[in-house]
Amino acid sequence: MTEFTHICEDQIRMVDVSAKNIVSREATASGAIYLKTETLQAIASGTAIKGNVLATARVAATLAIKDTARIIPMCHSIPIHGIDIWFEQSEESITARVRVVSEGKTGVEMEALVGVSTALLTIWDMVKSAEKDENGQYPVTRIEHIRVDEKKKGH
Repeated sequence: MTEFTHICEDQIRMVDVSAKNIVSREATASGAIYLKTETLQAIASGTAIKGNVLATARVAATLAIKDTARIIPMCHSIPIHGIDIWFEQSEESITARVRVVSEGKTGVEMEALVGVSTALLTIWDMVKSAEKDENGQYPVTRIEHIRVDEKKKGH
């Protein structure tokens, strides 16, 4: 049976990590947003109505990573030493990848996941007018495959 470390006497609590050693931490996460061909072409050519989609997504992801402890209630506030964000565009989607580096007593997986999620949501927000069909729906647009690709500790 799995023991839940965040539940204590019917109360939610942040796990005490004070006894853990400070070590280097790194996590990489990714996810993809599927868009219409025309929208992908506008992003690639820099002609999207709201401006530079990927630059805006990069800034939004950076801000979200730094605010993860405010967004996810039981996350510890940790120092962020480095963030890398890059995008890979295919014929049907854009994949966002985020790498977060820290040194601390707990990992940075949540920061990487929040960064990826925010980047993808920002892309959606920047192009939503182009993605809607005649009924205001999003028949193609979807976010998928958000995951932690790799985590490293003490390297």
